[in-house]
Amino acid sequence: MAADYRISRASWAILLLCLQLAQAFYIPGWSIKSYAEGERIPLFVNKVYSDNTQIQYAYSELPFVCPSSGRHHPGTGLISGSNVALNLGEVLRGDRITVSDYELEMGKDEEARYLCSQKVDKAGLKKAIEVVDKGYVAEWIVDNLPGATSFVTVDKSRKYYASGFKMGYEEVSVITGQPRYFLNNHVTLVIRYRGAPGKDGQQGKKVIVGFEVYAKSIEAENRDASGLPASLHDVAGLELNFNKTSTNATSIEDMDMPFDIDSAPDDATLTIPYTYSVYFREDDKLDWANRWDLYFVNQEDSNNIHWLAIVNSLVISGLLTAVVAVILARTIRGDLKGYKESGMEEGKLGIGKRRKGSRSPRKTSAEHGGLLEKVDAEVQADESSDDEVPEDITGWKLVHADVFRQPPHGLLLAPLVGSGMQLVFMSIGLVALSCFGVLNPSFRGGFISTGFALFIVAGVFSGYFSARVYKTFGGSNFRQNAIVTATLFPGLLFATVFILNLFVWAQASSTAIPLGTLFGLVALWLLIQLPLVYVGSWYGFNRAGAYSHPIKASTIPRQIPQQAWYMRSLQTILLAGLVPFAVIFIELLFVFRSLWQDKSGYYYVFGFLAVVSTILILAVMETTIIAVYIQLCSENYHWWWQSFFVGGASSIWIFLYCIYYYMNHLHITGLVSTMLFFSYSFLACLVYGLLTGTIGFLTAYAFVRRIYGAIKVD
Repeated sequence: MAADYRISRASWAILLLCLQLAQAFYIPGWSIKSYAEGERIPLFVNKVYSDNTQIQYAYSELPFVCPSSGRHHPGTGLISGSNVALNLGEVLRGDRITVSDYELEMGKDEEARYLCSQKVDKAGLKKAIEVVDKGYVAEWIVDNLPGATSFVTVDKSRKYYASGFKMGYEEVSVITGQPRYFLNNHVTLVIRYRGAPGKDGQQGKKVIVGFEVYAKSIEAENRDASGLPASLHDVAGLELNFNKTSTNATSIEDMDMPFDIDSAPDDATLTIPYTYSVYFREDDKLDWANRWDLYFVNQEDSNNIHWLAIVNSLVISGLLTAVVAVILARTIRGDLKGYKESGMEEGKLGIGKRRKGSRSPRKTSAEHGGLLEKVDAEVQADESSDDEVPEDITGWKLVHADVFRQPPHGLLLAPLVGSGMQLVFMSIGLVALSCFGVLNPSFRGGFISTGFALFIVAGVFSGYFSARVYKTFGGSNFRQNAIVTATLFPGLLFATVFILNLFVWAQASSTAIPLGTLFGLVALWLLIQLPLVYVGSWYGFNRAGAYSHPIKASTIPRQIPQQAWYMRSLQTILLAGLVPFAVIFIELLFVFRSLWQDKSGYYYVFGFLAVVSTILILAVMETTIIAVYIQLCSENYHWWWQSFFVGGASSIWIFLYCIYYYMNHLHITGLVSTMLFFSYSFLACLVYGLLTGTIGFLTAYAFVRRIYGAIKVD
C-alpha cells in the first residue's frame, strides 16, 4: 500500500508538471483565448527597463504610481495587486508580473477614466525624475501580448511594434537651459481584435490580435470633481517639480527657476493624478496565430544583412575547407604513401640520404611495433658520429612517440571538456527547439528555463566525456573527477552571479534574484545535476573506459626546438581566433542589439542563427586542425591544451568586441550597470569559449589519432 501511495503521488506530480509546461507553450490554434462581448480582460503590469542602464524595477513597486487597491476583478478570479506565478526564466530576466487596477471590457470604449491620485514625497519624486531621466520604458501585458508603441517602416508600407511605452520625457527650459522632466500620467489603450475562429467565432466571441499603448503627460490642474481633465488635447504636461504647485510661484520666471530636488523641503509633496482611455478596434488583416509578426517587421528589414552574414560565413568556411582538404588529401596522404612504398624495400623505411645538422631523436625501443618506432630504432642503430637523421623523417612524423604523451594538468582539462560537452548539448537543444517554434516570444522566460533544464539533463554527457578523458590521462579516482566536473563551471557561474546579485539587491532592482530562487538553484545542483554527472562519470570510467591511442608514448620526452614567433602559444591562439570571429561578427550585431539595446525586442531569426552556428562549428573544427597540424610540423607535441585554447580563442575577440560595442553603441551609465554589462559579457564569452574550445579539442584529438593511426604497422 505504501509503495502504491508513493507511485500515485509521483504520478500526480508528473501530471502537474506536464500541465504547467503545457500552459507555458504557445501552440497556434490551440492556446487561443477568446472573449465574449463585455467580458473582463485583465491587464498585468510587469517592469520598467531602460537601454541606458542594466537596472530594472518592478512597475508596481515604484513609489509614484498608483498602489494596488486589492479589489477583485469579476469573472477573472484575479485580485488587484496579486503576483502572477513565474517560471525560472521570468524570474532571472527580472519579470515581476502583477494584476493591475485597470478595467477593460471587450468592446467597451472609455474616452477617459480616472484611476487614482498618488501623493509623492521628496524620495518618490526623486525616483520619478530618475526613471524619466534614464529613459525607462514600462511593460504591460494583455492576453500575453506586451503593450507596444506602433510605428511605420521607412517606406510607410507596413506598421510594426516596439514593446513598451515611455514613462516620461525631458525638455530643456528656454529660459534657464536646465532640463525639465515630465511624467506620462495618462495612457490610451488600443485593443485590436477580430472574430474568434471555430465555434467561439460563431458565438460572437473575439480574440485579441494587438495591444497598443500611447502615453501622455497631463497637468494636475484644470480637473473636475472626478479627477478627469477638462480636455485630453492641447494640455500642459505634468512637470516633476515641487515649484509648479508652490503658492510662492508668482510669475513665469519663478515657475521656470531651476529645480534642485535636494534643496526642496523634506515635507514637500506632489500629487499625481492618473487617468486612462480604452478603445477597441477591429482588425481583420491579422490572424491570431500571426499577431506577433508586428513585433518583428522592423527586424525583417534586416534580412539582407542576415544573408550577407551567411555568405560571409560560407566564403570563410570554404577557404578553410580547401586548406584542410589539401592537408588531408595531399600532404598527409602523400607522406603516408611514401612511407608505405619505401617500407617494402628490405623491410625497412626511410634509409637513404641523410640530413646533417638535425637534432638526434631520443633513444626509444621498437618493441611496440609502430612504423615510426621501427624507423627510430633503425636510425639509432645506424646513428653516425655527425648526429644525422634520415631525410624523410621530418615534421609531424618526428614527434610520433610524444604526441600522445599526457599533457600537464590534464586532470583539469578533463572537467573542462566535460562541461563543454554539456554546453554543446544544451546549445544544440535550444537552437533546435527555437527553429521548430517551441521556444518563441510568447513563452516568456522559456529560453532561459529550457536552457537550465537542458543543461541539468546534459550533466550525464558531461560526466561521461569528462571521465573518459580523465581515465585517458591516467586518472584513477573518478568520484573526485565527477565532483570537480559538476562543480567547476556551475560553481564559478553561481559565485559570480551571487556576488553581482548583492550589488543589484542594493539597488532594489527587480533583476535581483530572490533568495528562494537561489536556494532552488542550489537544490537543482545537489539533487539532480550532481547525481546525473556521477552516473555519467561511472559509466564513462568503468564501462566505456579510456580512449585508445595508436602509438604508445615513449619514456623520455623529446626536446622541442625553438618556435617561430607566430607559432608561440599566445600568437597562435589570437591569430586562430580571428577566423571563427570573422564568421559570426555580422550576426553578433543583431544578437547584441537584441540583448543590450532592444531589451524589449525579441530575437527571433533562429533559422539564420542555426545556419551561422553550423558554419561556425565547421570553422572552429577546421581552424583547429590547421593550427594543430602546423604545430606538429614544427615538432611541438604539446597540442592538447593548445587545441582547446585555439578552439575557444574567438571568445577573446568577442569580448574585445563587447568593449567596442559598449564604447560606441551603448549609453550605459553608472558603476553598477557598467559592472553588470562587463560581468555578463565575460560570462557569456566564457560559456562560448568553453563550448568552442571543447569542439576544437575533440576535433584535434580525432585528427591526431587518425593521422598517427594510419602509419601504425599492425
